[in-house]
Amino acid sequence: MAFYNNVKWVLGILVVFLLIVATNLIDRNNFVRVRESVETLYEDRLIANDLLFELAKTVQENEIAVHLSDTSFFRKQKEKANTDIQRFISRYEQTKLTKEERLLFDNLKMNIQTILKLEPEFINSRFKNKNEILHQISLVKENLYDLTKIQLNEGSRQMSISKQAIDTVELFTQIEIYFLAFLAILIQIIVMYKPKES
Repeated sequence: MAFYNNVKWVLGILVVFLLIVATNLIDRNNFVRVRESVETLYEDRLIANDLLFELAKTVQENEIAVHLSDTSFFRKQKEKANTDIQRFISRYEQTKLTKEERLLFDNLKMNIQTILKLEPEFINSRFKNKNEILHQISLVKENLYDLTKIQLNEGSRQMSISKQAIDTVELFTQIEIYFLAFLAILIQIIVMYKPKES
């Protein structure tokens, strides 16, 4: 009889242990998903959005300089503006890009390279031939707008992933509580039950 009681206790403790391990692994997986989602929101969406904003600001300064035929800008500040643009592009490339975002970003880089090629022609024309460079700047602005919208959509998608993972954790926590209560009752019945001796 003592052996039977020991087996009951071991099985009861083993079931509780396995339940705790299983729920812990599920919770751990969901917390990893939440952490990755939050990191992605910060590193690949908020920082990327900030880079797009800084890039748009620099492009807008160039556009104003072209409209005003600002010779001092092209002599003194243009080199720094081009360096800033390349730095923003380089930093943006380090973020995780979706397929659609990659296509738009490649298009943006191509349009910026076209602007850089048109600038010497614009300066050599004594700031007269503005149409082509302004057209390229408008294409860059469209690319930046589209990329910003992608940041918003991807940020929303990451938030949805986080919410889903948190909801799953809450669901499993409730199931775990009910299951532990059921096991506690079951273990009590097993421990208290004494078969009739014949």
